[in-house]
This record gives sequence, structure tokens and C-alpha cells, in this order.
Amino acid sequence: MRGLFLAVFALLIVAGDSGRYIPQLIANALSVIQPINDSEGLTPASSSNNEAPSVSTPLATQTDEALALLWLAAKQGSKDAQATLLQQFEAAYNAKFSSTRGIEQATATYYLEKLVNLENADAAWLLYQILGEEGASQRFMRLAALGDVAEAQLAFAMSTESPEKREKWLVRAASQQYLPAQAALADWYLLHGQQHLAKPLLAATATLDMQSAFKYARLLWDEGEHQQAKEHFTFAAKQGHAQAEKALEAVQLYTPYTLGQLASQPTPPTWLDNPDCLQRIQPFATSLATIMRAHSLYSSFKADTRLQALSICLAKPIWLQADALNCHPNYQNTGALGCNITPLSNIAKKHKFSHAVVVSEQGKANVQNGVMYLDISDAYSVFVHELAHFAGFADEYPIGRSMANKLCDEDGISDFMPPNLIVDSEYWYAPHKTVEGWLAIDPNTIIARAKTCSVLGKNSYKPSRRITFMEHHDSGVIPPLYLVLWQQQLEKENAQRPISMNFFQAFHRNGNQKEAAHWLAEYETFNGQ
Repeated sequence: MRGLFLAVFALLIVAGDSGRYIPQLIANALSVIQPINDSEGLTPASSSNNEAPSVSTPLATQTDEALALLWLAAKQGSKDAQATLLQQFEAAYNAKFSSTRGIEQATATYYLEKLVNLENADAAWLLYQILGEEGASQRFMRLAALGDVAEAQLAFAMSTESPEKREKWLVRAASQQYLPAQAALADWYLLHGQQHLAKPLLAATATLDMQSAFKYARLLWDEGEHQQAKEHFTFAAKQGHAQAEKALEAVQLYTPYTLGQLASQPTPPTWLDNPDCLQRIQPFATSLATIMRAHSLYSSFKADTRLQALSICLAKPIWLQADALNCHPNYQNTGALGCNITPLSNIAKKHKFSHAVVVSEQGKANVQNGVMYLDISDAYSVFVHELAHFAGFADEYPIGRSMANKLCDEDGISDFMPPNLIVDSEYWYAPHKTVEGWLAIDPNTIIARAKTCSVLGKNSYKPSRRITFMEHHDSGVIPPLYLVLWQQQLEKENAQRPISMNFFQAFHRNGNQKEAAHWLAEYETFNGQ
């Protein structure tokens, strides 16, 4: 505060001299400031006129008087005076307002606010830097943005909640060839599905930034420019970009196929004569991003020692060309991810899989009659959770009212027979067989409250006090009892809904009764009917 007081006092002293010739004001100020810079080794002394001030005058006082002179010149319209003031304050800021410069933060803030009132954008940006995001007002940042300070334009764009304003200021900052703004604008366009606008921005930054190189490579790959895409993936991977490394791995391991090409491919030999393959699961992907995710899920499953004793066989993912499946995050207004899976029927006849996993770009994960739908953001824990649904396990978190009406009463749950859930009945629990099965495996099983039926205000129960993976996929555990129940479900012919039921329903709705009859027969064979 002492520096601020001296600054104001010095300003009052010279205020009466405000009509002085501007060059003289600047010269008088520089006669004090320049020797200070020279003494710090910042600039060489140019003449004998720039002698150091008398040691009898405190440095802070001399500096404050010089700043006051410069401000008077700046106030009278001198751009040179404004630039000199900014130079001094920026140097003091970079020196963390060291006492050797004689400029305190309060003094710099005082004069910078006055320069802001003269609509000096650079002063607004420096003031924003000094005060920080919490201390600086939007007014200073916006003024700097209006003055074409690219850094301020980017900061202002990212601070606003208005989509229109954000895009406007990102465009202005990017037009100044400011790399961070170009990258941010490219992200904005990608977020809004405007790849054609993002592409030239990413092309400009791809050789400078590994994240831009990766995103540019993704666009090139989707457009069929595979060789160029690999070059940019390689560049990003060498810079340490983990996703680029995974992309290179995926394109080396997998090739996109048409449906016709796949129908002629040989049947995977791993599960044809293997009695342990009670569920034969085939993952599918339709883009580079989804095959990367599918491969990650496949690798994680192969390394998951918890599930290795289960009679589940997971094949390597198949990469379909982009137009092979018609998928939508709100398929048929269900509010969940889904696809028209009938194009997979000929592949299923050849490859003999009983269940499928379709990895799409976005949508809510779910299982529908032998088909699991995931998107690229779903973690491996989601895959395991949904895999248990293939075997008939019920969710242990609160389910929706429609499903609860089917599952959460004595008669309804007897139709579904989930291995991990029971409800209250008039005399005990229902289904009785489920409880008896738990106790037969482990007589010490603790029956604990589940949240499944809470939407109806009804009680439901599970065979564990712990939060399991059927309640919280990411933090829940798979108790040993659940693994035993899981294997028992796999061994029950009628406990699963394979993909053949999905094909039957789809072809029946479409009026293709010949195919519907074929898949109904397949379903009955799978279930031992």
C-alpha cells in the first residue's frame, strides 16, 4: 500500500504540470526509469544524460514520480507513454514485483486500471494476469479480447456460458494463428459434429501438437486417407500419446470387412467343439474408435482372472465397415443405444455365436435378448456388468418402474428367476428355489436388502451385504457366491436369451417369416426345447 500512496502523491505533485509537452514528460520519466533498468542489466546506457538518480532519493519515490509523468503523457494520448508504462509493469510482474524495481503490485494495478479506462486492451490482459481469474473482472478480459489480444480472446471464450459467444471468440483468437485457440476451436467443431470445419484447423496444428495430430489422424482415417492417418498416429505416438499407440495397434490387428466378405470367412475354431463354450460371444465394431474400444474390452477380459473359470468364450472383435449396421443412441425411441442387427444374421449362421456385443459411438449401455450394446466411453467394468445380464442377473440399483412392475412381485420374479435377487412373499421369500440355492452353496449366506424395487416401495434382497458389481459396476465386487451362481446359470439351458431370439423378433416384425422360423428353431435348440 505504501507504493500506491506514493503513486497517488506523485500524481498530485505533477498534476499541475499536466500541460507540459508530451515528449518532455516522457523524457523526464525515462531519465529516471532507464537508469534503473541499466542498473539491473536490462539495457545498456546510451548517453551520459542517463545518470543514476541521487542516492539520497528513495528508489520507490523516483519510480512513482516517473510513472506519474508517463501517465500524464498517456492520458494526453501518447501511445509511446502507454507502451512504456506497460513495459514497466510487465517487467515488474515477471519479476514478481521485486523491490529492486521499485514497483509494487498495488501501484501496477492502480495504473493498469487507469489504462483500461483508456481502452488499452494490453493493459486489460496484463491486469487479468496479475489479479488472476478470481480477482479480475470479465470487463478487463473482454476489453483485452476486443483489442485482439489472442490469449484474452481464448480466455474470454472459455469463460462464457454462451455457445454463440464462445464460438465467436474462439474464431477470432484462432484467426490470429494462435495455436491453443486453433486447437480449442477444432475441439469445439468436433464436439458439434462439424468435422469439415475442424479438419483445416487440425491440419495446421497436427505437426506441433500430439493431441491435434491424433484427432487429425482420426478424421483422415474416417475419410479413407489411411496412409496419412498412420503417419500422424505415428507422430503422436512418438510424442507419448497413449491413444495414438492404441490406434496403431488396432489398425495392425484388424481390417474393416463388408458383410459379404465376413459371410465367406471361416468359422472361428475356438468354440466349435469346445464344451466349455456355453456362451459364444462375438464383439462387433464399425469404426476405428469403436474397434479400439472393442479390442481393449477383449484384452481386459482375457486378462481377468476372476472370470476365467466361467464357461464363456469371447472371440476377437470383428471390424465392420461403417455402413454395415444402423445404430442410434435412442433406438426406436427406447432411450437406449440399439441397432438393426438383422444384417448380422448371415454371419451368425456361419460363425455360430450365441451372443453379440456391438460397440457404437455413443448411447446408454444395455442388453437386449442376446445383444449387448456399449459405447466408446463404457469402461470394462460396464462390460462385465452387462455380461452378467447375459446370464440373467438382475440390477441391484433402483430399476425403472416398468421393469419393476414385472420383476418386483412374487409372480413376476418367478418368471424371470434372476440368480441374485428375491422379494418378499406371504410366508417367506420368493422364489423359494433361489434362496435354497444360495444356502446350498453357502449355508452362511447373509440375505441383505437390495435397492432394486425401491421405486415401488417394495423390498428386495440379495445374497451379500457388500456393494456388488450389479449395483455399482465401477466400485462393486464380484463375491465368490456370485461366480458360482453365474456358472450355474450358464449351465441352465433355459436361463439365457441368445441372439437367436433377437433375430426371430426382428424378422417377425419385418414380415420375413422364413427367417423368423429359422431363428425360432435355433432358439429352441439352444434352450433344449
